[in-house]
Amino acid sequence: MTVQNIRQKPVSETLDPLRRASILALRFAETAASYDESASFPFDNIRLAHEAGLVALTAPVEFGGAGASFAEAAEVIRTIARGEPSTALILIMQYINLATIPGGRWPEHLVRKVLSDAVENGALINAFRVEPELGTPIRGGLPATTARRTESGWSISGRKIYSTGAEGLTYAIVWARTDEDKPRVGGFLVPLNTPGFTTDKTWNPLGMRATGSHDAVFDNVEVPLDHAVDIRLPEEWGSRGEGQAAWFGILPGALYTGVAEAARDWLVTFLKNRVPTNLGAPLATVPRIQQAVGEIEELITVNRRLIASAARDIDEGVSFTQSESGLIKVVTTENAIDAVEKALKLTGNHGISRNNPLERHHRDVLCGRIHSPQEDTVRIGAGRLVLGV
Repeated sequence: MTVQNIRQKPVSETLDPLRRASILALRFAETAASYDESASFPFDNIRLAHEAGLVALTAPVEFGGAGASFAEAAEVIRTIARGEPSTALILIMQYINLATIPGGRWPEHLVRKVLSDAVENGALINAFRVEPELGTPIRGGLPATTARRTESGWSISGRKIYSTGAEGLTYAIVWARTDEDKPRVGGFLVPLNTPGFTTDKTWNPLGMRATGSHDAVFDNVEVPLDHAVDIRLPEEWGSRGEGQAAWFGILPGALYTGVAEAARDWLVTFLKNRVPTNLGAPLATVPRIQQAVGEIEELITVNRRLIASAARDIDEGVSFTQSESGLIKVVTTENAIDAVEKALKLTGNHGISRNNPLERHHRDVLCGRIHSPQEDTVRIGAGRLVLGV
């Protein structure tokens, strides 16, 4: 099938999800550089993903979704990321929420509303947690964003930063504290068409530029009482809500492995086609180059096998700790970064030229270090666990 045919042919939902993701990845790769340059939200990519039945992939079958396994979701994310990783990151947040909301404390009618909107309309949802002063809540502290009790519900005011997908979402789960004498803290479901919500377009990063992760500003945004979907006393919260730690540990590794694979694919084509006059043969024929490409493949292979094994264990109900999840995230993202940097070393000026995609892959893959859980938190936690302190 030619690229032209792939672009024109509708993506049938009768195909298995991975095949659908593979077709979309080819389409997304064609416009990835444009999204990177403009830092605009990939609305068209999300529309195509919805039409292909991938936006609600992890929503349970009883709510109209595909009920995808953890392993299947990880493979779809890795594949989409090979084409355009910002789209894959937006889908990660979608997949985590659609998979875990039904098992939480939300009112049933709100669960059905959010999931049916995702299934039928491709509506996106994400949690807004990070704040200018607080940073990420995973490191502790109460948010400045406040939910004030009113006669009819809650009035929410505050600012969230690094709000992935902000300009393209239908719903946000806003991490806020109540104004009660003894504050509770947790998630408030906010439809983002509610008056008082705006986005401040601050997102201008090195990589992953199309995620639309702008500041989300809430100015007395009013929601009904039952939209306090999960609020608790601060001491009742762990580092993540129930069921989310494994997703946040493994899916980012799948995404950045996909970026590393895209970098490797471009490198292989470059090495096969590059024929220096002093060599008189493609660079791909040089043993030193072959060894270096083998080192890249080693890192990617370890990632794919590690992620697949962990995902299979989770699907089969094998015990899986937050510490293990965090360590997998750190190892796989660092392996992906190492793989792309090795590719850069082999290509010289060609690799850092903006005329070639490798420099974009490098900028994108470096963002793997930013996502929670981060390296220091993960390794300190793992060390304390082993030491029993």
